[in-house]
Amino acid sequence: MAGGGFSRLPNGTVVVALTLPSPTTEGGAVRVLVHAGNRARALTRLRNLGLRAVYLRGNAEPPTLDEITAVLHHPDGLLWRTTPECVEQLWQPIGALLRRPAGTAAGTAA
Repeated sequence: MAGGGFSRLPNGTVVVALTLPSPTTEGGAVRVLVHAGNRARALTRLRNLGLRAVYLRGNAEPPTLDEITAVLHHPDGLLWRTTPECVEQLWQPIGALLRRPAGTAAGTAA
């Protein structure tokens, strides 16, 4: 179950923040930020990237002001980083999370 929340901005758009299990590490978690026109569209953006089982129920973990600033200043409006949040780690584009390492494509032997 993903934890998360949203914040509505003065221009009517929303920033959705979700804490999801990490697809790369066992037992790890990532914090994903999405900027979109509404909550449904934000979740659709994540589902279109392959994160099919993403739902937002409630507003228990809304984005902080720093998270909102980070996602608004990114051209794609989709960012992530591992949790617990580390001061040294920067927000990364969503493509870096979903990219497969070289040599792990389907049908290749390790």
